[in-house]
Formats: sequence, C-alpha cells, structure tokens
Amino acid sequence: QVRLVESGGGSAQAGGSLGLSCAASLSARSFTDYSMGWLRQAPGKSPEGVAVMDSDGSTDYLDSVKGRFIISRNNANNTLYLQMNSLKPEDTAMYYCVADVRGGSVVSWIKDYNFRGQGTQVTVSS
Repeated sequence: QVRLVESGGGSAQAGGSLGLSCAASLSARSFTDYSMGWLRQAPGKSPEGVAVMDSDGSTDYLDSVKGRFIISRNNANNTLYLQMNSLKPEDTAMYYCVADVRGGSVVSWIKDYNFRGQGTQVTVSS
C-alpha cells in the first residue's frame, strides 16, 4: 500500500512563494523505487502534470512553471517537495502528490500514476 499526505499550500499574493510537502508511507517497496510528481487541477479544468522527479533524480516540468517551480525529494525521509516561486493567479488549483513505480520522468504521464494523495489547495490572488 502507498499513502501520500500533502501539506503546505494555502494562499499567496501574485509574485509570492509557497512550498508543498508530500509524506509517503510505503509498505512494500522502497521510496526510491517510485517516480514522484505533483499534479494540479483547477475548477472546471482537466488535471495537468506540474512536475515530476524520477528515482534517478531526473526531472520534468510543465512549460508554464519552468523557472518558477522546483521539485525535490528526500529519499531518507520519504518526502517529496515542491517550491513554488513567482506565483501567478493561474497557478490556483488543488495540488496532488502522485507516485508510481518506475513511472518515468515525463510530466505529462503523471496523470496516469496509480497513487494520489488527497490534495492541498493553492490559491493565488492578483
């Protein structure tokens, strides 16, 4: 079983920063077996992959967040992070932590990852 619990998020002004964390509880495999990512969904829109980090450290980002968001992971404490800088109102969405075994490092693939957390809301005001 895989359990993903997000924290962080909240509200920010445009141009501000927020950080998200995802604590992973894994019963069968090592955290390093998993590709980990952040998925977001705004009201009335389809989910979109924001950032992904494979177990080898390779990363990929949604074009609209490149240069502003940074994904990282701490394999020692089974935690995934997303640092979001220069936030824009269009970043407003529910953000989900996602995981899959050897899911790869292509951000558009993470919509199909098998494991997803409950989500944390990010709201950016102009």
